[in-house]
Amino acid sequence: MSRAVRSFRLTGAAAAAALVLAGCSLAPTYERPAAPISAQWPDAQAANVQDAQVPAAEIGWREFFRDARLQRVIEITLENNRDLRIALQRVEEARAQYGVQRGEQFPSIGLGAQGTRQHVPQNMRVGGPDSTSISSQYQAGLALTSFEIDLFGKLRNQSEAAFQTFLATEQAQKTAQINLVGQVAQAYLTLRAAESELELVRQTRKAREESFDLVRARYEGEVASELELNQARSLLDSADATLAALDRTRSQARNALTVLMGQPEPGDLPEAAPFDRDQLLASVPAGLPSDLLARRPDIMGAEHQLLAANASIGAARAAFFPTISLTGLLGSGSAPLSGLFEAGSGMWSFSPQIAMPLFAGGSIRSGVALAEARNNIAVAQYEQTIQQAFREVADALAGEATYGTQLDAQRSFTQAQLKTLDLSNLRYENGVDSYLQVQTAQIDALDAQRSLIQTGLAALVNRIELYKALGGGWNEQTVQSDAQVDGESGDGGNAVADQAASS
Repeated sequence: MSRAVRSFRLTGAAAAAALVLAGCSLAPTYERPAAPISAQWPDAQAANVQDAQVPAAEIGWREFFRDARLQRVIEITLENNRDLRIALQRVEEARAQYGVQRGEQFPSIGLGAQGTRQHVPQNMRVGGPDSTSISSQYQAGLALTSFEIDLFGKLRNQSEAAFQTFLATEQAQKTAQINLVGQVAQAYLTLRAAESELELVRQTRKAREESFDLVRARYEGEVASELELNQARSLLDSADATLAALDRTRSQARNALTVLMGQPEPGDLPEAAPFDRDQLLASVPAGLPSDLLARRPDIMGAEHQLLAANASIGAARAAFFPTISLTGLLGSGSAPLSGLFEAGSGMWSFSPQIAMPLFAGGSIRSGVALAEARNNIAVAQYEQTIQQAFREVADALAGEATYGTQLDAQRSFTQAQLKTLDLSNLRYENGVDSYLQVQTAQIDALDAQRSLIQTGLAALVNRIELYKALGGGWNEQTVQSDAQVDGESGDGGNAVADQAASS
């Protein structure tokens, strides 16, 4: 067998071995950790939870929030909020980082030129002591910079880790938008509740002023005592103090909403829906706990981080094995610069390099241990994210199960307090009771009315929390026909929202 044939066979065998090894990966086989949660929601029956054809995560926020003014506020917020802009640029940053890392898997080829002039001592001159002491060499052509052959998957695993980090950043952007939509909706409803309370106290102050005028007239007619006059005045002063506090609360709520919107509130917003039964939120189908794994972006992002950590173990393990890199040049070379591109100046160079770690002071083994520890951390963070998501949904379902009863009781209590106030006024005017009874009844009636507004607000906010906890708020429109949306968001699923809004 000729030497050329043996050389060809050896070269082919080496190339085949390289191709086989190039498919190797030292990363552990990925297995999704078991979800550390129950298969059913607590309070699901009490909350009247039902499965639906459209999961909550796919319900568009325009369908969920039914106030045209709030819809416009959310739209402005998504266009101008600075936190959302930062989250978007984080995605672009991760995308670019993945591109950089992926490029390491491919050779870098470009045009190159280099020249060398050096003084050669007499004892090293090729032509003897009388030859020239200055030597020159020039080269130009296509250059292959140091290209690492990824036999053991180090670069491929590093690229995979960067890719999974990029995907996790995309999910983080979705999480940021979901949280932002929920925050702006809650800030808007808080502002509306403050305005409702402010209007209530204004009406109460007007009634107390009329009551004060009545007591003062009775006092001047020597029918009422000075004590009763002071009691009526104290109620009026208390209403003024409450008005100032609520005016401050309203201003602070408006400021918070302005920051979220990223700009001052425009003057052309749609007319706000009344803060009553028209201020409705669509019903939210909870589905099953397992749905969170595929629909909550923070859980999906945590799993991408886990996949990135898993790939990093493979990259760390590859450091135990040899590293092979190539450098080459294809072009022309010449001693004088003038002959660089003349006929017969063609040249090529090929420089393979191999490095095998023998002793590194334990740094390679520690690198693997570090990657494995980070992977264990990622597993715990993934499980923790699932548990936190489960709790958020369970808490919101507990609210759905109880707010309806609480609002009914609060509404009945408020009506009783208002009736007591009417009777107290009547008994005072007829001289049966002292003004102390009227004072107590006025305070109790106002507290009951304000408590009803706050409980209604809490019920609406709880519905928003459930929508957000199930992954809703990313889509603007529901990918579904209007008939299906209307069928799923009918009266049966809106009992709590109706009662909350009616306050």
